[in-house]
Amino acid sequence: MSARRLYVISGCSGGGKSTLIDALAETGHNVVREPGRRIIAQGGPLPWDDMAGFAQAAIAMAEADYDAARALEGPVFFDRGLVDAVLALAHATGQQRDLTRIAQRPYAKPVFFAPPWQDLFANDEDRRHGFAEALAEHDRLARAYRSLGHTLTPLPKSSVAQRVALVVAKAL
Repeated sequence: MSARRLYVISGCSGGGKSTLIDALAETGHNVVREPGRRIIAQGGPLPWDDMAGFAQAAIAMAEADYDAARALEGPVFFDRGLVDAVLALAHATGQQRDLTRIAQRPYAKPVFFAPPWQDLFANDEDRRHGFAEALAEHDRLARAYRSLGHTLTPLPKSSVAQRVALVVAKAL
């Protein structure tokens, strides 16, 4: 499968990405759920105890997800992807991004990007950071995706159905 059919939904933590992925799955689209939530559900490493270890686990999972998704027919929508995980490791360790890893697994150039949406943002057992940290992450991700040649397609602050319609229309 061509990278042109592999779409990332990224952006602000708590911006409705996972809800959008769930809705896309319900309408029959291929989706890949967020590595971070799956790592936490499996027992770690946990971001609040070992951010570098968590990011390394997210990189490994994102690479495996990408490789598996290439065999699927039609578009595939990722709730975060390899770029997000590589950027998390760079942020946690202060090291450079591993652009080689990213180049080996390219995604479609338009990235669907969740804007900061404070009314939607909520902490839960898996999201323990605050809105200010989510904003900083959003800005880092936007810069990183743009620097890699991606265009950001902002998700509207609207209903899930409207977001699904936008994503499907742009991807098909």
